[in-house]
Amino acid sequence: MSNDRKVIITCALNGVLTDPKLFSIPVTPEEMAQSARQAFDAGASIMHVHIRNQEDGLGHLPSWEPQDAQAVCQAIREACPGVIINLTTGVIGEDISGPVSCLEAVKPEMAAMNAGSLNYLKVRSNGQWAWPPILFDNPVEKVEKFLSVMKKHQIVPECECFDVGIIRSVDLFRQAGLLEAPVHISLIMGVASGMPAKAHWLPLLLEEVPQDAHWQVIGIGRQEVWELHKKAAELGGHLRTGLEDTFYLPNGEKATSNGQLIETMAKIAREAGREVASPEEARVMLGLGA
Repeated sequence: MSNDRKVIITCALNGVLTDPKLFSIPVTPEEMAQSARQAFDAGASIMHVHIRNQEDGLGHLPSWEPQDAQAVCQAIREACPGVIINLTTGVIGEDISGPVSCLEAVKPEMAAMNAGSLNYLKVRSNGQWAWPPILFDNPVEKVEKFLSVMKKHQIVPECECFDVGIIRSVDLFRQAGLLEAPVHISLIMGVASGMPAKAHWLPLLLEEVPQDAHWQVIGIGRQEVWELHKKAAELGGHLRTGLEDTFYLPNGEKATSNGQLIETMAKIAREAGREVASPEEARVMLGLGA
């Protein structure tokens, strides 16, 4: 298991559907660049980017328009020299042409690669579904198509794992020749129908992660996610937070920006005896080159 003393911090800037009318998330290229710069100055070397619809002026829905992706990612790169872009690819259904067009336009150093399917569910306190039940479908043939595109453009896949069986599938993909070592794994914890946000689960989950893998926790929730991040830092994992993942600080107060969340994460890393990697160091650690 990778146990580098230095820790790579990722900022998940905005997420896929969070309504900017209700929550202060960045949407436009200018907003994304400003928010990324705050996170960059606080210690984030990687920006995980979702592109929002730029035409309606609201930014509530995702965009798979390559010109939108180019505009946003160029603005972030100009604001944060040397930053690593990690672009989302998450889409429901067989048609992956939108995410592929964005990957080809931006050519990010990394991209999220959903490594398995999940019934994406949540129930409200009154027993009603929070949203109509969704199957986030990622069959092997879809995974293969994404990995083929990423390999062609020398994009490193970050395998997002919502459940234990999906973690185990990552090494099966490697054994089948679809992935090359070292693999990059994100343990997504806190989705109601996936792995819970429980720090004491981490040592057991890591038994299923390949020994040479780079790994991090994506903690979805409120202030409870910070115990996960503390444990991940102590166990040698890399770290991610941002307004996609949580709106809350460890004390329960609402975060005012991505920069504030990354400042908190950097403090957790240092308290665990870890140094925060620079973008240049992160590139070397992740095998991304100079």
